[in-house]
Amino acid sequence: MTPRFRDLDRPLLATTLALAAFGLATLYSAGQTDVPVAFAHIWRRQLAWFIFGLGAAAFVVRISPQLLEWSTPYFYAGCVALLLLTLAVGVGGGTASASKSWLAIGGLRIGQPAELAKLGVILMLARWLAERREPPGTLRELIVPGMIAGIPFVLVLLQPDLGSGIVFVAILFAMLFWAGTRPSLLLLLASPVIGLILAFSTVAWGAWIVLLFGLVLWWRPYVWEGLAVMLANIVMGVVALPAWRSLAPYQQNRLLAFLNPEIDPRAAGWHVIQSKIAIGSGGLLGKGFTAGTQKRLAFLPAQHTDFIFSVVGEELGFLGVLVGVTLFVTLFLILLRIARRAVDPYSSLLAFGVLGMLFTHVFENIGMTVNLMPVTGIPLPLFSYGGSFAVVTWIAVALSLRTAWQARQSGYRDF
Repeated sequence: MTPRFRDLDRPLLATTLALAAFGLATLYSAGQTDVPVAFAHIWRRQLAWFIFGLGAAAFVVRISPQLLEWSTPYFYAGCVALLLLTLAVGVGGGTASASKSWLAIGGLRIGQPAELAKLGVILMLARWLAERREPPGTLRELIVPGMIAGIPFVLVLLQPDLGSGIVFVAILFAMLFWAGTRPSLLLLLASPVIGLILAFSTVAWGAWIVLLFGLVLWWRPYVWEGLAVMLANIVMGVVALPAWRSLAPYQQNRLLAFLNPEIDPRAAGWHVIQSKIAIGSGGLLGKGFTAGTQKRLAFLPAQHTDFIFSVVGEELGFLGVLVGVTLFVTLFLILLRIARRAVDPYSSLLAFGVLGMLFTHVFENIGMTVNLMPVTGIPLPLFSYGGSFAVVTWIAVALSLRTAWQARQSGYRDF
């Protein structure tokens, strides 16, 4: 049975369309500058991707969950194959010109397989977790889901693309949590990364090791799991300093600039400093649509991609930022409601995986514009220019629309 347009989840559709319209208007404004820029009319391309994304969503929403679940392993394998191909023949572009993130034909970039791989990981994790009667209860049972997300994670890091890599990790933890995995187990899984971050302070790392040892004794995992967790954290503490010294100076500056942008204000800290100036100068009501001075003089870097939300802050002020954030929060709450009311575990996990992916993008992108998160070059959904992620976002929304329609057919009527 195929859902009709009038039967689709109206709040989800209306919120997504509102965000897309807001994003297109902001992208148009980002190209209105007093100096020549290459992206002056790029909003027209994004409009074309918007229309294409709607078409893709209209097709995907008609796919039955049974067919989708059956084809998931093949789709996931195809995504991994595309990531391998990208490492072999991929090209860079835009702010990531030094990476191998795009596939190109005859010099024309046709897309970023990493964006499609995010959907592949969501689908594959949903299938694997839904097939289990009980949620993973030991670290050993987390090996398979860890590999499902870990293989694309490693391949994307090799491009290198840290921003997309973070999204794969976030999707994994979000879906494990929704599947019922104990928070204590998730903390043990994440502990080596925490240990690596804290290793740059001997006191902090030592306190973490003591705390972790106490948690292991309290939670009582299998002996080999407890030993593996402690050993992994100790190894991270040992390798942290040599790993730091092995980084190139510009890589070190990027990390240091996150802690203090003024360390390198004309290079690594430039993006964040200009973004904060733009947002801060917007005040309550902003400088007016298309009238942002930082943007018009092109002082704001990557204002059509990574830092497009800074344009909102400068031109529409606090109220404009509040509207944008409110729309995103509304989108997340709708996806959460859809995940809770799904008719089967697979569909529920699928909707929550989409929520995890979009939340990570929004949190990281907006966070880096105000220096709460490191600059990783991650796009803002439905705002940043880029065809690959725009289409993937609409496909993800279509999967959630299908899940909501199924729930409505089964008896829920307050959609």
